[in-house]
Amino acid sequence: MGKSDTPMTFTERVGETSGAIWHLLDKEGPVSLTQLVKKVGEPRDAVMMGLGWLAREGKIQVEE
Repeated sequence: MGKSDTPMTFTERVGETSGAIWHLLDKEGPVSLTQLVKKVGEPRDAVMMGLGWLAREGKIQVEE
């Protein structure tokens, strides 16, 4: 059974979502949270966790 046959762990899913966010922001620049959730295609909670991951690493800047 290969790695692709096993379900992702919670940490892996947040990491994958973080990567999707990072690539989207790199390509499109700043977007609203609503747009980000729609474009990434993951649940809002997963996107928020991904943003937290990136923010903790100092890779994004969040504006209100």
